[in-house]
Amino acid sequence: MKQIQVLVVDDERYAREELIHLLKDFNGIEVIGEAESGEDAIVKSLSLKPDVVFLDIEMPKMNGMEAAKALQELKKAPYIIFATAYPQFAAEAFRLEALDYLLKPYEEEQLEQTISRVQKQFSHMDNAPQAASGKLSIETDGEIHYLHPRDILYLAREEKFTKIITANKEYQVRTTLKELEGRLTGYNFFRIHKSYVVNLSYVNMITPWFNGAYQLKIEGREETLAVSRNYVKALRSRLEI
Repeated sequence: MKQIQVLVVDDERYAREELIHLLKDFNGIEVIGEAESGEDAIVKSLSLKPDVVFLDIEMPKMNGMEAAKALQELKKAPYIIFATAYPQFAAEAFRLEALDYLLKPYEEEQLEQTISRVQKQFSHMDNAPQAASGKLSIETDGEIHYLHPRDILYLAREEKFTKIITANKEYQVRTTLKELEGRLTGYNFFRIHKSYVVNLSYVNMITPWFNGAYQLKIEGREETLAVSRNYVKALRSRLEI
C-alpha cells in the first residue's frame, strides 16, 4: 500500500503539532502539510492533493463544516476526519460522509481505530483494479449481492445510506458513496454532485437549470438528477459535448 498523505487543519498551533506528532508513529501515514484555517485548508488541498484531511471544526471565519463541504467539491476530494473537542457536531459530520470523528484530547486507542479505518479504506481502493474484471459485492439486509458495474445506472446518497439503482432493482447499503465510487474506478462512472455518481453509459439528456447548474436524465428513469455547477464542465467534456 502506498503512503497515505495527510493534511492537518487546526487554528491552534499546539493542537496541530500534537496531532502531527502522534500521526508520525503510524506506518503508512505521511503528514505532507498543515493549515491554520478553513480557507488555508482549501488552498493547501488544491496544491498538495492530500488523501486525508484531519479537520478541526471550531475555527474563525470558515469553520470545519464549511471547509469540508468545499473540499468535497474538489476534483480530487480528500477523505475527511473531523478532529474536535465538541461531540455535538458528530451527526452533521457523518451526514457529510466523514470517514471518522476524532475527539480531543486524543486517546491512543481511539486514534489507532481511526488510522485502522483509514488504512482499510485505502486497501479497498488498492484492490479496485483487480476487482474491475469482476462484480461489485454489496451487503444489504444480511445478504451479499454481486452486481456487475455495467448494470448499475447510478448511486445516490440519502442520509445514512447509499442507494444503488439498477434497471430492475434498488439496493440500500451503509457503504459511503465515496467508497463505492472508489471501488468502481475503471468503469464509466462519474460524480455529478456530492450526492450522485452516475454511469455515463445511461445518460440520455442534460438540461440547464439555474445558477450554472444542470439537470440530468438517466435512460429508463423518470427522476432528474442535479448536476453541481462544479462538475458541469468536466461532465460535458466526458460526454464530448
